[in-house]
Amino acid sequence: MSEEVITLYQAVGGEPTIRALSRRFYELMDTLPEARHVRAVHPPTLEGSEAKFYDYMTGYLGGPPLYTDKHGHPRLRSRHFVAEIGPAERDEWLLCFRQALEETVPHPKLRALIWEPIERLAFHMQNKE
Repeated sequence: MSEEVITLYQAVGGEPTIRALSRRFYELMDTLPEARHVRAVHPPTLEGSEAKFYDYMTGYLGGPPLYTDKHGHPRLRSRHFVAEIGPAERDEWLLCFRQALEETVPHPKLRALIWEPIERLAFHMQNKE
């Protein structure tokens, strides 16, 4: 008897949880005074960013490959070169992500599985000192 493999996408609750995470993440970025630097490198409206983030996170966590179906390979670093991402922007992005993650994914072990690679990714995205 083989065991079914469960993805992080399924474990956190799938589409509703990733929608809530994405919505809350950009809500925080748009409203927290301590996220002003990262907010400033985004477009005036965050709807498009939120939609792309939702698509990316869905596939990243093992759900349907929405982002690659719509936009091709993520090429995250090269796609973000248009924005200057320094330590302030990186740390503010992580602040918003961590708070959104804590508010939308109740299980601490699942949050840890998501957080560690996301934190590494944020440091990788930095393109200025």
